[in-house]
Amino acid sequence: MDIKEFLGPHRWLSNFWPAPVLMDGETYPTVEHAYQAAKTLDPGERKGIRDTASPGAAKRLGGFVTKRDDWDTIKLEVMRRLLLQKFAIPEMRQKLLDTGDARIIEGNTWGDTFWGVCKGNGTNHLGRLIEDIREQANAEAI
Repeated sequence: MDIKEFLGPHRWLSNFWPAPVLMDGETYPTVEHAYQAAKTLDPGERKGIRDTASPGAAKRLGGFVTKRDDWDTIKLEVMRRLLLQKFAIPEMRQKLLDTGDARIIEGNTWGDTFWGVCKGNGTNHLGRLIEDIREQANAEAI
């Protein structure tokens, strides 16, 4: 059975889920915080994002940072590295393994067709990255 959105019993798949990750020597409370901070090289902007109270606020701030020139070429790798950390947390890893071979789709209503799928359209990069990490975790468990 496919996982079609990161809500209800699958909310933990969301980048908004509390899961501390490390980036450039600093700990961020969620993948979302770290991802948004990675968009900039400005230490003050990164700190502002890191210190926000919620991942939603971090996402909003990320839309206003001084974006690094190479962002579009590195953003998938940045996300992959952050997700690897999240799913290295034993509880998160087990939950991911427990999804079996379900297709993971980051369904959304806000029009994100890069990371997810909206109204049936999208590349679902986030879901595909999570599936790849699950496959790697399964291989390591053998």
